[in-house]
Amino acid sequence: MLLRTSFLPALLLAGLGAFNTLAYAPYTWHAIPLFTLTALAIMVLRAPSWKQAALYGFSYGLGWFAVGISWVHVSIATFGGMPLIASLGIMALLVLYLSFYPALAAALAWRFRATKAWPLLLAACWLVAENLRSWVLTGFPWLSVGYSQTSGFLAPWAPLIGEIGISFIMLLFAGSFAVLALRRQFGSVAVTALLFAATPFLGAFKGWQGTDDKVSVALVQGNIPQNLRWDPAEEANTMKKYMELSREHLNHQLMIWPEAAIPQLEPLALAYLINLDMLAAERETAVITGILDYKTNGDAYNGMIVLGRFHNAETQGDYSYGTHNRYQKHHLLPIGEFVPFQSILKHVAPFFNLPMSSFSRGDWLQPNLQANGYQLLAALCFEIAFPRQMVANFNDDTDFLLTVSNDAWFGESIGPHQHLEIAKMRALELGRPLLRATNNGITAVIAADGTELGRLPQFEEGVLSLEVPQTTGRTLYSQLGDWPLNLVSVLVLAGFWLRQRLSAAKNQA
Repeated sequence: MLLRTSFLPALLLAGLGAFNTLAYAPYTWHAIPLFTLTALAIMVLRAPSWKQAALYGFSYGLGWFAVGISWVHVSIATFGGMPLIASLGIMALLVLYLSFYPALAAALAWRFRATKAWPLLLAACWLVAENLRSWVLTGFPWLSVGYSQTSGFLAPWAPLIGEIGISFIMLLFAGSFAVLALRRQFGSVAVTALLFAATPFLGAFKGWQGTDDKVSVALVQGNIPQNLRWDPAEEANTMKKYMELSREHLNHQLMIWPEAAIPQLEPLALAYLINLDMLAAERETAVITGILDYKTNGDAYNGMIVLGRFHNAETQGDYSYGTHNRYQKHHLLPIGEFVPFQSILKHVAPFFNLPMSSFSRGDWLQPNLQANGYQLLAALCFEIAFPRQMVANFNDDTDFLLTVSNDAWFGESIGPHQHLEIAKMRALELGRPLLRATNNGITAVIAADGTELGRLPQFEEGVLSLEVPQTTGRTLYSQLGDWPLNLVSVLVLAGFWLRQRLSAAKNQA
């Protein structure tokens, strides 16, 4: 009965969820989620049971993730060595899993549907569900609705309350217009209108300031085909290519190479690294590169190291294999960097037995990288989608945000564009320029206000050379992070749950 009576509304919501994809890069029709979320909110309020509300949230999630993260299938189908039916099955499981979270938010929101403060409850429920999505099974917080505003109207809120706070405002909007449409309640709409009206004036409260100082930065994009990146016969060619692309740009203060730009394990590449370290120091620069490290105890790390000058003083090169001036990735990508039940799954398909597919986890708290006198807060690839980790490692002396990646796994899909959009949000939240070097694009530099200062074309080798303006000061979000809104959401839900319990007990007395 539930499926029969809800089929058409569920199908409509799935279509609206799919439509959300156009709100993110590379399309950026920013307002779309405001309307699709409002439709979802109306349907949740009209649902006769929590099960039907959950079905509506689940359907919305199916469309949202099936289309929005369809790029994941490129890596599975192209490099996974699986039959098409198996790769589609894995994608289906991922989409079904992610759709559980909007279903949870919808079911919780329906539980509190009778309150006049329902828009606040809806936003709190959504926030709780999204926090779970960013944490359970190491987290997959991709396509959170706030990212649709990275270059949109609500972006000025990012330095104050972050992307998750922008999501909160968007759900307040959706809930307010839902109660206006169904209950003719105007109070929530008035509050939401005030939040939107205040948005253009928030620049005065961003917390950071520009300086007159600029840093010369070169970002190198080698454009190594994915099928050659780990071919032992191509190691020397890859290392030679990065050296040749970089040589004439070593007059920059900072040079950035992408994730695992050096295809050899660090202990095996020491001769190459020491040579580059001496060359960089001689040219009074620092080179930061991604590289894989394998320890004698069997631990393997996906990380970044600094070569050349750590501090702006004369040296002969500060790198050594034992240096602590390195970053080791903390948030590992499921399947790609660690494989649950690998001993079993590696017999299912080559995709589960890729080289170096079970890494060790770096610490949650790690010092900023020291490079030529500057401090860089590092995030490796997928990690840029975890703002709490960035906030935890940010400090008053952080000069730049740094992320390196290899998006060659995702071909010509929309995935790399979404990845860059997420990185831009971190610059907005923390008020620092962001440097992003990738193997085949999109290599770019983002100013603290989210403006793109320059990028290299995808699928071309090259070097992006820029003078990057520095900033100082702290955003409110960099100091407080997500916890104020998380606390408010939990307290709101707990308060209304307790109120309902007490009311029910009073009615039974």
